[in-house]
Amino acid sequence: MTAEFWRDRSVLVTGGTGLLGGWLVGRLLRSHASVVTLVRDRVPGSRLFTEHLDRVAVVEGDVCDQAAVERAMAEYEVTVVFHLAAQTIVGIANRNPVSTFESNVRGTWTVLEAARRSPLVRAVILASSDKAYGAQATLPYKEDTPLQGRHPYDASKSCADLIAQSFAATFQVPVAITRCGNFYGGGDLNWNRIVPGTIRSVLRQEPPVIRSNGLGTRDYLYVEDGAGAYMLLAERLVHDPNLAGEAFNFANDAPITTIALVQRILALMHSELEPVIRDEARHEIPDQYLCSDKARSILRWEPEYDLEQGLLRTIDWYSRYLRART
Repeated sequence: MTAEFWRDRSVLVTGGTGLLGGWLVGRLLRSHASVVTLVRDRVPGSRLFTEHLDRVAVVEGDVCDQAAVERAMAEYEVTVVFHLAAQTIVGIANRNPVSTFESNVRGTWTVLEAARRSPLVRAVILASSDKAYGAQATLPYKEDTPLQGRHPYDASKSCADLIAQSFAATFQVPVAITRCGNFYGGGDLNWNRIVPGTIRSVLRQEPPVIRSNGLGTRDYLYVEDGAGAYMLLAERLVHDPNLAGEAFNFANDAPITTIALVQRILALMHSELEPVIRDEARHEIPDQYLCSDKARSILRWEPEYDLEQGLLRTIDWYSRYLRART
């Protein structure tokens, strides 16, 4: 990535209050971009509000509101869009599928239609997910693996992904798609997720809870590597419009079971606590992991942090965060 590319560039980020959004906004600001965020709900503990609010423009609105999204792109002369806004929790999707489809599917076509009608936009990066692939007999997932999500969250990501490909093929909207493993890192305040939940439990001297059977295999990508991948793809898309409609997997290519991940965190925190395995998760794909060869060869992308390095940085962030609140 080049500093000159981002300097004073007007960038719209949806989902800026989320885990990836907070780190992406920070990275964009360090690159001297002019950042605009579309925010529906104020999340006081998010990094956007605690660290970046005085340096970004905030447009209050819903990602499903066509007029609000289009106004943000037009009035701030946006040239790059990162569409991260989504309902990302599998359990919530299973309990409230309609709100998940509204945010993840309708929100996607709303942003893409606004981009289609905004002549200054030169790149849209859509956050899909490894969940878009659904359950597959052959792993790791590659970009030509069929998208066949079955349960609500997975299906919403399959739909959003295909809609983005449709806008690229039919209307020449300059959109590229990211499919990443599970992000982790400081700033994720959803304590039901395995990494922040485990770290908080250990700091409280409480046994960490695994809601699944612990045997499922996943990719885990440190959030700063994710932010860098998104910015790299956006820059490459602007320079090479032929990348429109392309999808890229981003992963460490080092899948690990949930129980092994928890044990790794316990070891790094020098804890002898034993996890409690509840085995209550439902409608989740047992094994999911990605092959990122395409991103490594075409984009020359490489993660900066392996799992241990990312976990150490994450443990440090939560230790400081929770200490400040006691």
